Parts: sequence; C-alpha cells; structure tokens
Amino acid sequence: MMQESFAALMAAVGLAVIFIYLILASQFASFTQPVVIMMSLPFTLIGVSLALLLTGSTLNMFSMIGFVMLMGLVTKNGILLVDFANRARRAGASLHDALLQAGQVRLRPILMTTAAMIGGMTPLALGLGEGGETQAPMGRAIIGGVITSTLLTLVVVPVLYTYLDRLTEWRKARKARKAAAAAAEHGATLPSAHSAAD
Repeated sequence: MMQESFAALMAAVGLAVIFIYLILASQFASFTQPVVIMMSLPFTLIGVSLALLLTGSTLNMFSMIGFVMLMGLVTKNGILLVDFANRARRAGASLHDALLQAGQVRLRPILMTTAAMIGGMTPLALGLGEGGETQAPMGRAIIGGVITSTLLTLVVVPVLYTYLDRLTEWRKARKARKAAAAAAEHGATLPSAHSAAD
C-alpha cells in the first residue's frame, strides 16, 4: 500500500509540474519564461530535506503531501518577480533596472506571504493536539521548503531571467543575420538571372 501511495504521489507531482507549466505558459504567452519561474521548485527539496533531517522526521505520506502543496506556493514568488520585470521592460526600463525594481518592490509581498505561511504551519509542525505528531512532518516540510525557496528564488530567478533574455536576444540577432544573408543572396541572384536573359 505504501508503494502504491508513493507511486500515486509521484504521478501527482508529475501532473502538477505539467499543469503549472501550461498555466504559466498561457499567462505569460511564452514557452521559456515559465521555465525560469519553475526553477525555484527544486530548491524546495533542499528545505524539505533539511527540515525533516533537523527535526528527526521521516519522508512519509504527509511530508510528500506537503511537498505537493509547496509546488503551488513556491511558484508565486517567481511569478511576482518575472511579472514585474516584464512590465518594467515594457515601460522602457533596461534589463538591469527592471530586475532591481522587481526585487525591491516585490520583496515585501514575498516576505509577507512567506511569514504568513510559516505562521500558519507552525502549530501543525509542532504536532500539537491528539494525533498531531503524525501530521507534523507535513508542516515541517512546508516550512523548510518555503524558507529555502524564498531565499534562493530572490537570487536564482533574476539570474536565470538575465540568461534567458540574453539567449533570446542572441537568437533574434542570429535569425536577423540569416534573414539578411538570405535577402542579400536572393538580391545577388536576380541581376545574374536578368543578365543571362539578356
């Protein structure tokens, strides 16, 4: 039964990743920016592992459910940063200025939601009440994952956003060079064709 439960949870994790990507791709009208946002998901594993290790908890069904819940909670930090940076870029700001503004303006709501989540999960993590110890790993996993993902997302997402923007600009420049070369080659073949006809 445990093997079947873990297999079902892994399938749920896979479906969650797919649906999160599809929703973000439709919202941002981009296939690459959701990847930047979802790169914050692996950092939740660091916090989950450390929290369970430090508290002596096991990786059981409740902690896995907490990890699935984290997938939706953690991506909102990246969404806040990327969305503000996109708006600043459309307003005419440079890449560097847009990321600085995104970090400064969005820092407060990110920290507020993180603090609210930690405060809400603290009673569950302490295992208070009858039968609370069995559900405590879920709260501990959520608290650890939220803390590490918040700290690391503020650094990793802007860096990946910068690399993605440079890659996009390089691809556009390469495409433009190919188009210019094709146009020049087409223009060079036209006079030779006219001269051959004469």
